[in-house]
Amino acid sequence: MNTNINRTADATLNHSRAAKVGLEALLTPGNCALILIDHQPFQVAGLRSHDTQTMINNVVGLAKSAKVFGVPTLFTTVLERQGGYLLKPLQDVFPDQKPIDRTFINTWEDPRIVDWVRKTGRKKIVMAALWTEICLAMPAIQALGEGYEVYIVTDASGGVSVEAHEMAIQRMVQAGAVPITWMVFGSELQRDWARTDTAPALAQMLVEHAGVVGTTFVWEQQLLNSR
Repeated sequence: MNTNINRTADATLNHSRAAKVGLEALLTPGNCALILIDHQPFQVAGLRSHDTQTMINNVVGLAKSAKVFGVPTLFTTVLERQGGYLLKPLQDVFPDQKPIDRTFINTWEDPRIVDWVRKTGRKKIVMAALWTEICLAMPAIQALGEGYEVYIVTDASGGVSVEAHEMAIQRMVQAGAVPITWMVFGSELQRDWARTDTAPALAQMLVEHAGVVGTTFVWEQQLLNSR
């Protein structure tokens, strides 16, 4: 009896490790979906863990990366009437998508969200949210418990304090979430600059949102064109 229990525990542990390492642990355009949660004026007003302008730049870059690679992307808001509409630069990435407006603080408790995820057929779920300690931590932890692999985009999220954000990241990592940053997402999906169907659009997104990286890229292109 104990031997069987140990074997089951070992198999579960090996599966957990397998999800975190190896080529299959990396994101691809065909294996993930993106959920962006509560990037609204009320939440932005309370942001203290990140520079507001930088966070907005990052989440817009994240959404544009998803669009470049055709990754299913969902916007959701909470109490839109009180908290405000989704930030316009973010909504403009997918102008025809109406965000799912919730009353649940925990996004994953809204059946419309879970149904959307199931319909994508993806098991790797990438999430970013305001605020990290509440609107990101709750759905990330629940989704992990339901068998999904969750990737949390730390610099496209933010909390009401540096401590709140950092403690939330620690909590989610302990639960099994994988922390990434917004530029990792697009780079991991591209993987090879020889993939010329998406490389130009990704490069343009970097020019628009990657700061000095984008500036340097433009400089390199100018040098190449001048030769």
